[in-house]
Amino acid sequence: MTAEIDLHIHSNKSSDGDFSPFHIIQMAKRTKMRAISIADHDTVAAYPEALRFGEEAGVEVIPSVELTTIFEDREFHLLLPFVNWKKKVVADLVDQVSERRRREARERIQKLKELGFDISWKEVVKNSASRPPLGVTIAQTLLKKAEKTGDPRLKKYLEGKKRTFAPYYFYKDYFMEGKPASVPRRNVNLLNVLEKTPKTGGVPVLAHPGAYFQQVKKEDLVLLKERGLEGLEVYTSYHDPEQTKFYKELAEELRLVPTAGSDFHGTIKPHIPFGFLKNGGYWMVEELRKRRP
Repeated sequence: MTAEIDLHIHSNKSSDGDFSPFHIIQMAKRTKMRAISIADHDTVAAYPEALRFGEEAGVEVIPSVELTTIFEDREFHLLLPFVNWKKKVVADLVDQVSERRRREARERIQKLKELGFDISWKEVVKNSASRPPLGVTIAQTLLKKAEKTGDPRLKKYLEGKKRTFAPYYFYKDYFMEGKPASVPRRNVNLLNVLEKTPKTGGVPVLAHPGAYFQQVKKEDLVLLKERGLEGLEVYTSYHDPEQTKFYKELAEELRLVPTAGSDFHGTIKPHIPFGFLKNGGYWMVEELRKRRP
């Protein structure tokens, strides 16, 4: 069975993605996907080239972005399939989110330096292709140096099963609230972003609601639906079967379009191979299209 779509893929335009838009579309063609969305973290830099490559390859590319926001002291990620990447309101949103992420990243790096870790803003930015670095990107930069620096605090992340998910374990140990390198969240408010989404042309879809940093409840979705949320990423690498069932039922109850997105990145998430998610049907695209502003 081959998935027809994947509405949550990251390219190297994200700070933590490996593959260019061209290579992603070639992979989609090889796996016979009908449609994909490159939804990079807080940037639409994959466009317009991704659209051109998609047209040449016969793969429908639906412009999107993954915006980092905050809602009730939790980090929520909002996807905007069908976003009009050329609009000024989109550029303004991306700039606002990116600037706050840069401030947050600088503060995290400073905290790590105060803890005695060998890391600098310059090398993190270099490793993130000059994009505003995420917490896991900072962790990845530090862990790449671990074997050279010999820091005993990092040894446990490079051994056994932890090695595969090392950046995420480090994030939980150092960047989560109450941890040694935790800093105040600088993200834009999700409700404010939802207020602006009709002007972007995009259809707001909440990404991976069951992720450990979101843990979305029914009451959250009821409020977000009232504020303009139209879709819910039900099928995702973040969800186990129980979570998938839970969010599928909530999507049906609240009349949110259920979507499928792998959250493919490349080496930073080696457990997510391209095309592994088989639940994506083109009917999801059609339902989202009906809800475009």
